[in-house]
Parts: sequence; structure tokens; C-alpha cells
Amino acid sequence: MPEAAITKVSASAFKIPTDGPEADGTFSWSSTTMVLAEVTAGDRTGIGYSYTDASAAQVIVSVLGGEIEGMDAFDIPAIHETMLRRIRNIGRDGLVATAISAIDAAVWDLKGKLLAQPAVSLLGAARDAVPLYGSGGFTSYSIARLREQLGGWAREGMRWVKMKVGSEPAADPKRVEAAKDAIGDAELFVDANGAYSRKQALSMAQVFAANGVTYFEEPVSSDDLAGLRLIRDRAPAGMQIAAGEYGYNLFYFRQMLAAGATDIQQADATRCLGLTGFMQVDALCSAFSRPLSAHCAPALHLHAALAARSFWKQEWFHDHVRIERMLFDGAPLLKEGVIRADLSRPGLGLEFRRQDANKYQI
Repeated sequence: MPEAAITKVSASAFKIPTDGPEADGTFSWSSTTMVLAEVTAGDRTGIGYSYTDASAAQVIVSVLGGEIEGMDAFDIPAIHETMLRRIRNIGRDGLVATAISAIDAAVWDLKGKLLAQPAVSLLGAARDAVPLYGSGGFTSYSIARLREQLGGWAREGMRWVKMKVGSEPAADPKRVEAAKDAIGDAELFVDANGAYSRKQALSMAQVFAANGVTYFEEPVSSDDLAGLRLIRDRAPAGMQIAAGEYGYNLFYFRQMLAAGATDIQQADATRCLGLTGFMQVDALCSAFSRPLSAHCAPALHLHAALAARSFWKQEWFHDHVRIERMLFDGAPLLKEGVIRADLSRPGLGLEFRRQDANKYQI
């Protein structure tokens, strides 16, 4: 039996209401579900999580947990490959990938706790702070709420803020103009979540650029690599095209990078097979000379973002920032547009406040 043998793998799901109606270009929601994975070895328990469907908890416990129990918690590559072999016949992407991602993050947290080291020390630091862009501005917001949220981030020191577009394309120019007025010298980003057609997106890119927009995320579906490349090639100079948040495996990211579909490559460690997968995407981005941006879940991404060599910015997503502050001690705090890790805290630096979370448990 390994000295740091994994003795228990468990999972739980929590459904947290939003603080108001929220929508983007292709979806609307009133709650966010978080699935928490816990992995124990010795007298330490590591935690990881994903924003996914509650059924991912069953995948963690019934499919993956038994496969990695008894393995050495220090052997993260072996654990990762064991999980991938186990799910061969049920599919890797989507729900299963989020379950693996949560376990992988928990194992990195566990290893740090066993060694009394922050995860960034295990990964190797490339920087001491992570730059942020504020992210919200939902299409369900009134103009007044939009201005309040984005303008508030700018006043707190955010140099970049992002809003949603695409639900009502005819209303987008007015909303973008109001947002830019509210944020002053900060840069404005927009995210269509794939709502536009190719020609709509090209037309909107021109309109947005006239209002100072410098970043256009998922102008068309992220599955339309040719469309993303078309818009990247024809968008106004100075406007960067981004996509990749729905990547669940390395092959997806390799195809997107090889297609030249993005100026900024996104990845989400709660989907792309955890911190292990995120660092693999970082290596791919380095090979393609493409900057890497972390999608949402800032508390979970923090240590990997500090270590990734091609790293660009972290998304400071309204819903996830709120949830992480509600449910975790050690969630990072915004200061002058960046977040930093508390290096006195081992692993991912997070402790789950279960008593506060119990009322949201599914």
C-alpha cells in the first residue's frame, strides 16, 4: 500500500440561486450547480469542484472513485490516466469530463496539503499575480444595472470588463455604447456565446469596434472553426477573437489552434480535465504562440494561472466569484485588478464551508 494511498472519494452537489435573472446570447438561468469532489489520503482531504450538472457527482462516486482508491495521491499522472481508461466506453466529453476535472483538482489540492505546500509551488510559478477581467453584463440586465456592474468594476481597478450580447442583436449597439460610457478608460470586451451568424458577427464587429470594443468572444459557435477563422481574419484591427471554453479534451484544443480560429485561446479547468488538462493546454498554446485565458471559476484556476507560461487573463465571472466567496474560506480577493495566492495556505488554498453550503445541497 502506498504511503499516501487514497482511502476515500466522495462527491456532493449544490444548487445556488443567482442574485437575479441572468441570460446570455443563447441561454438563460436562475441558478448555478456546483459539484464538489473530495479525495482523502492519510489525515488530509483535498477538494475540487466543477460547475456542472448534479449527476456528475454520481459519476465521481460510482464510476471513478473506486478506480483510484488505493492509488498513491502523489502519482497524479497515473491517477489521471486511470480515470481516462475507465471512461473509455462511456465517453470523455461533457459531464464525464467535468467529473474528472473535479477529482483532478482535488488530487492537486490533496498533494499540496500532504506536502504542506501551495499548489503553485508544485506546478512551478511563472508569475506572482493573475490579471483579471470583470465578467457579467448579462443580456437580462437593464441598462442601469449594466452600467452599475461594469462601472463598479472599473472603479475597483479593473482594466478590462466583459458584457454579454446576442439575445437581441438590434439592442446590442445601444447596450455596448452605454457600457463603454460607464467604464471610462477601461477596455470593453463582448461575448456572444455563439449567438450570431457569420455575417451578423462581422457586421457587429464593426459596430462594436466603433465603441471601443477590443475583444469579441464566440462571435459564432465555437464548433464553427472556419467561421471563427473568417471573423478573426476580417475583424477590425485591434479586435481579438476568443473561444475555447467548451473544450473537454486536448484534441479539441489542438484542432482549434491548428485552424487559427482564435487570437486568445480559452480553457476551463472545471471542464478540460482539471489542472492537469489546463497545464497541457498551456503547453499547446506555447507551441502555437497563442495566449491562454482561464474561463470562470477564479478560485479553482488561481494556482494553475500563476504557473501557466502562456497565460493571458482570468475571467472574474460574477456568478462564480459570488459562490466561491459564499462557500469557501481562502477564495481570492480582487485588489487593483489582480488576484494573488496566499502561499501560507497549502494546496489550492481553499476550505469548504459545509455548514454554509448545506442549505443548497441537492
